[in-house]
Amino acid sequence: MTLRVRPAIGRDFESPAGNDFSKVNDNSVLLSDSVWRDGFGADPNILGRPIKVNGNSYTVIGVMPRGFRFPMDAEKPQLWIPIALRDSDKVRTKNETREYRIIARLKNGVSIAQATAELKEIQSDVASLYTDPQARENVQAVEVETYRDSLVEGNVRRALLALLAAASVLWLIACVNVTSLMLARANTLQREIAVRAALGASRWRIVRQLLLQGLILSGIGCVLGLGLVAVALRLFENQIAAQLNVHIKLQPDGIVIFALLGLTVASTALSSVWPALLAAKNSIEHFLRQNVQSGGNAHLRSRSVLVIAQVAMSLTLLVGCGLLLRTILALRQVSLGFRTDHVIVADMVIPAYKFDGKNMTIRLYEPLVERVEHLPEIQAAALTTAVPLGKRFPILLTFAADDAESARIENLVVQFRAVGPGLQRVLGFRMLRGRFFNDSDTAGSAPVVVVNRAFVREYFGDNRDPGYAINQELLSYDDKLAHIVGVIDDERQSSIFETSKPEVDVCIPQITPNTGFYRASEGLAMNLAIRTGSEAAVIIPELRRVFRSVSPELEGSSFITMDQVVDDSYGDRRLASHLLELFAGSALLLCVVGLYGILTYVVTQRTRELGVRLALGAQKRQLIWLVMRRAVVILAAGSAVGLALSFAATQIISNMIYGVRSYDAITLSAATGLLAVTGLLASYVPARRAANVDPMQILRAE
Repeated sequence: MTLRVRPAIGRDFESPAGNDFSKVNDNSVLLSDSVWRDGFGADPNILGRPIKVNGNSYTVIGVMPRGFRFPMDAEKPQLWIPIALRDSDKVRTKNETREYRIIARLKNGVSIAQATAELKEIQSDVASLYTDPQARENVQAVEVETYRDSLVEGNVRRALLALLAAASVLWLIACVNVTSLMLARANTLQREIAVRAALGASRWRIVRQLLLQGLILSGIGCVLGLGLVAVALRLFENQIAAQLNVHIKLQPDGIVIFALLGLTVASTALSSVWPALLAAKNSIEHFLRQNVQSGGNAHLRSRSVLVIAQVAMSLTLLVGCGLLLRTILALRQVSLGFRTDHVIVADMVIPAYKFDGKNMTIRLYEPLVERVEHLPEIQAAALTTAVPLGKRFPILLTFAADDAESARIENLVVQFRAVGPGLQRVLGFRMLRGRFFNDSDTAGSAPVVVVNRAFVREYFGDNRDPGYAINQELLSYDDKLAHIVGVIDDERQSSIFETSKPEVDVCIPQITPNTGFYRASEGLAMNLAIRTGSEAAVIIPELRRVFRSVSPELEGSSFITMDQVVDDSYGDRRLASHLLELFAGSALLLCVVGLYGILTYVVTQRTRELGVRLALGAQKRQLIWLVMRRAVVILAAGSAVGLALSFAATQIISNMIYGVRSYDAITLSAATGLLAVTGLLASYVPARRAANVDPMQILRAE
């Protein structure tokens, strides 16, 4: 009802009477179309069939339409069960209730701000029921956003808008280029048009002819554009899926084709109407006279203005591309705090219900690590709940003490990780003081933790030596005192753009199922970080075989190199920079073509003049400069306008720039220099042709 999408087969969940969610029939399940087809062979008799989900029995009541994916992890098979609130979901004295995300359809006329204000009042009443002060503080906030905004992060959305603007600029450059070409063609056809007009053709008929030619050109461009779209989607499919959370096959659909048809008509209007009207309204008598050259200074000035516009817009795209490339270069120079070479990360999602009440470390993880480490290509392997810059971010935990005397440090808000003793050998991060976990740290030994430099700065003071933290006590999640045995250097945790936050690492062998740490980390999911001496493509198939042999539950593990994890962390900037490379390159090519076209036109129009100059003793280099001087003027004017546009346009991508200013002199100089060099090279060819004119042949023609 809320999403206004009904099952393709069967029915959806029934709303509880009086919104009493404790009476929901929670043994029913809805399947996605992909699960129905791939898992059950598109069985038409699927309704009413019992299936097992996480060890529990459910009855299939419906199948959702193809393409319906909600709300996240769209790349994974999806099915849905109803929420049935039980006594365990009631507010307790501490923050131990499950978290839910709510999706709702606003009434007509209700804004997001109004909904947020109302929900804050409700949440304030809920928070007051918590008796634990820290838990009450944690549940005070309410965040409301549109579903569209939740699908695409703000940075990605801004990147897409910037790319849309860049694509629009490229489209305008193409239209300007075609307009210039259409002006030249209309000028060469003026005598033919004059003859047709003299024979009775109306101006509207002449305009229709030129518009039809423009429409044919735009139609050809539309077809070629569809082909380029297909190629671009194939090239950037992985990046689009990673950054936009789109996990369906991307291909031009009806909406895209309809939009291209609309752009085709708009392109025709922009590029052909003006040349057609100019050609139709010119004087017939002027062009019917013998030996009258078509065109004139006005026509040449019009084309020059168009080329100046192309140069300006091309320079704007080049500057934007340069700034993003400088950003990627700056990001590659950022100290990550760990090594990425020859490291493979296995993302293991385990059905934890199969290990309920069992120690997953002993039953699953330790045998897996042992088998992996015995492979000849493996140098080290270690478990961790969060890989730096990975998709699974460190868990944020609060360590609070009811009794101020029970701990040296209390009320901590830190990034929490559970790691294996071998993680330092895998990632190679630096120990500032003390030691990392080793084999002596077991479930029977005294609890120990490792913190980072940011933790020392936050809780011991900015000027404290990291060694001060060694042997300090802090209250653990299980109300036990743990000693700090080591301080590691800061590393980029969740984002390459953010500095390190205070972090507490615990040793996985010390975590048992009866501890709170276990539920917060090991019982959810785990990564295995592996340092190898061979290439990933060689070792990953062998790792898959080992994973399957240890447990069938590990069959779905995914593998990725740490270098790829870092590349993916560049996010929207990397995707935008690659696309802008294509846009800027295409714009530069169109600009060069436009400049070459206008200078070729100049040489053609002034052939007799150039021949006379040569006959009177002019040097070839003088003729070359005569032609190239116009190119220099056009490039200078276009660059001046383009630099002004760049200062305004770079504000659109200012939030995507890192380590470089939006008015970076190196980038502006490099973009201007590249445009100038390519423009001058393009102008040299027609200039050289002008210098090779045969004056005797020109004079004989006269």
